[in-house]
Amino acid sequence: MGQGNQTSVSEFFLRGLSQWPEHQHLFFRLFLCMYLVTLIGNGLVFLAIISEARLHTPMYFFLATLSFGDIGMSSSTVLKMLHNLHTQIHTISYAGCLTQMYFFLTFGDVDSFLLAVMAYDRYMAICHPLHYTTAMRPLLCVLLVSVCLVIANLLALLHTLLMANLSFCVVREIPHFFCDISPLLKISCSPTRVNELILFYVGGPFLAVPFLCILVSYIYIVSAILRMPSLGGGRRKAFSTCGSHLSVVCIFYSTVFSVYLSPPSIFHTKDIVASVVYTVVTPMLNPFLYSLRNQDIKAALRSLLRGKIFFSYIH
Repeated sequence: MGQGNQTSVSEFFLRGLSQWPEHQHLFFRLFLCMYLVTLIGNGLVFLAIISEARLHTPMYFFLATLSFGDIGMSSSTVLKMLHNLHTQIHTISYAGCLTQMYFFLTFGDVDSFLLAVMAYDRYMAICHPLHYTTAMRPLLCVLLVSVCLVIANLLALLHTLLMANLSFCVVREIPHFFCDISPLLKISCSPTRVNELILFYVGGPFLAVPFLCILVSYIYIVSAILRMPSLGGGRRKAFSTCGSHLSVVCIFYSTVFSVYLSPPSIFHTKDIVASVVYTVVTPMLNPFLYSLRNQDIKAALRSLLRGKIFFSYIH
């Protein structure tokens, strides 16, 4: 720590999405609307699933957890950005920056792991339907989600503690709209070799392995679907069930890989755009992707909005 002491840093300056004052109010209104849609959409899906007894199945349990994770990931970044855009004060305290990074990484990793768990659930339902009920027991579902939460918290804590050991002596302007690993490593005046190695050799596999599990699961799923008879609508229903999940996977991982599998030293504007996609756009779109073609969720949402579930609990 010969180049400075990180305790001397009291705050950082978040550059944000634009330096032009006339853009600030436009961005504020845009991202406020997107954040409200994220909260309302994911909140309704979460409430519909936990309120409707017919949706108390492994697939919808994982979907409800994903909705909760999407709210957490979006809130950890967008709320501070909205505050900065509204007040025109783009600062964040040192402790607040590390806290934001911790929660963002936690919810981001949870989403990544949950997408893999959901792919495994679809694999069991389509490829081994006779064993699905016994294999995907409620206890196993809770255990899978718990493991996802524990691993995500440990990874986020590891990166946060390593970041807390770095010094930020002169340049304190973060070229991003929230505190993330790569932008912080870029402005550190301490050697970041250990952080980069941990990011690549620890964070990389924990990002790539869920994606590979999803890929392998869908190879088996597509193979099983193609063997189904075309009559009866079984093939179409199976593709419809998996299509929403696969759409989310493609959007999420394509943007995440473009940011986190590149060296922190070449963090660029395109990475900020990609970050907007997986922190703001994807959580906003997920409720629509999962509910538009899902009749069960549509029915549960209609019941929830009409108040039937609420009155049924009263009576």
